[in-house]
Amino acid sequence: MRNGTIKQILLITDGYSNTGEDPVAMAALAKEQGITVNVIGVMEKDLIDEQSTNEIENIAMSGGGVSQVVYAQNLSQTVQMVTRQAMTQTIHGVVNKELQQILGSETQLEDLPPEKRGEVMEVVDDLGETSNLDILILVDMSASMKSKLPTVKEALLDLSLSLNARIGYNNYSIFLFPGKKKDVEKLLDWTPNLNKVSAIFPKLTAGGITPTGPALEEAVKHFKKKRSTRGRLEEYDERSIEESGL
Repeated sequence: MRNGTIKQILLITDGYSNTGEDPVAMAALAKEQGITVNVIGVMEKDLIDEQSTNEIENIAMSGGGVSQVVYAQNLSQTVQMVTRQAMTQTIHGVVNKELQQILGSETQLEDLPPEKRGEVMEVVDDLGETSNLDILILVDMSASMKSKLPTVKEALLDLSLSLNARIGYNNYSIFLFPGKKKDVEKLLDWTPNLNKVSAIFPKLTAGGITPTGPALEEAVKHFKKKRSTRGRLEEYDERSIEESGL
């Protein structure tokens, strides 16, 4: 949560990875970079098999995030719930680290007296509304997801609307896996709203394998690229100020 920004990967899938790197290991790599990995498994009439369910849970656990398996018709509310729950979880982690530095290595938020805990929770709630939020959304485009894509589109639009009420700045990016020509394809670069998905999603075609590990790896790289670009822009601004003599 550096510089007041919460970073999340939101993985939406209906099956287990069957090619490329281990997605659980890639989720752990994301967590090391300060990125939370949340996973939503999407069902229709059929149930997700045990192998897929276990992978969904293990990816989220390894990535320090939240996982849910839901029917397609409940996807929209689940996307919003998981996103906000993961935000609160991230902020709790930051607050606990601060408390441990101040009060000792064993101190947790739950250990505080009720009145102090209430004060800290007000800070947590405030950070949830004011922190900037970067969400990179990974959408499974394997063949079994074809009928679920319209629901995914509506869920993402609803997510954007629900987060607009926040004071903090929201930034989204969408990657698909597999893409048309490679394992992972960027659909949308960083943008403050998701309105474009209304026009783009109906044109998408699903099919092929499920390279979840490579998709997570590409997502981590994209966050690094964003941070590197931001750093270069800040350096440029500083040089411009110095050169102007201000």
